[in-house]
Amino acid sequence: MVSDGGPAGSAGPVLALLHTSAVHPPVFDALRDRHHPGVGLRHLVHEELLARAAAEGPDAVADEVSAAVGRAVAAGAGAVLCTCSTIGAVAEASAGRYGVPVLRVDRPMAAEAAARGRVAVLATVASTLGPTEALIRAEAAGRPLELRHVLVPGAWERFEAGDTEGYARTVAAAIDAVRDTAVIVLAQASMAPAAKYARTAIPVLAGPESGLRAAVTALNGG
Repeated sequence: MVSDGGPAGSAGPVLALLHTSAVHPPVFDALRDRHHPGVGLRHLVHEELLARAAAEGPDAVADEVSAAVGRAVAAGAGAVLCTCSTIGAVAEASAGRYGVPVLRVDRPMAAEAAARGRVAVLATVASTLGPTEALIRAEAAGRPLELRHVLVPGAWERFEAGDTEGYARTVAAAIDAVRDTAVIVLAQASMAPAAKYARTAIPVLAGPESGLRAAVTALNGG
């Protein structure tokens, strides 16, 4: 599925966003409207990529991801942002083929988490944990790092059933149960709304806002 996220009449460069869930376009449209008015977004939703990557591993969908990026560039995108942490690495790997920036939404979040040293990663899909932890370790660049993870039980079933509020509240309960860490990372973009329900004093990082900011900077040549 392909959709344009406006704004109407936007004549500037277009940022394409590669999603694996149809719930993400309005989230990123709202962030654009709040922080980056005037930026044109084009949403590409390929839900099948996450299903295959979860079953077979991210490398199994590398060709399909690269092809999706290529189509976005051919359609005029000046940069591409992959909003799925599971396939983010294979999306980034396609950047050299198309001559435009290709970013993963969770890299800025991972860099901030790595700088804090003690990190708890929360995920609702097991296939996300490996790529997210590998990214945080890479961003740590040899600095001391304590990394652990929590797979939130029962949450993804709520998401797949369309119960987005129940999903967010289930994740929030898991956030509040975490102890003894410097920062909590929400590994998937879909988890970001849970932060507003959580009561913990521990900093909670989610990828959409910082990831979109980095992509808009890259789109504008920064």
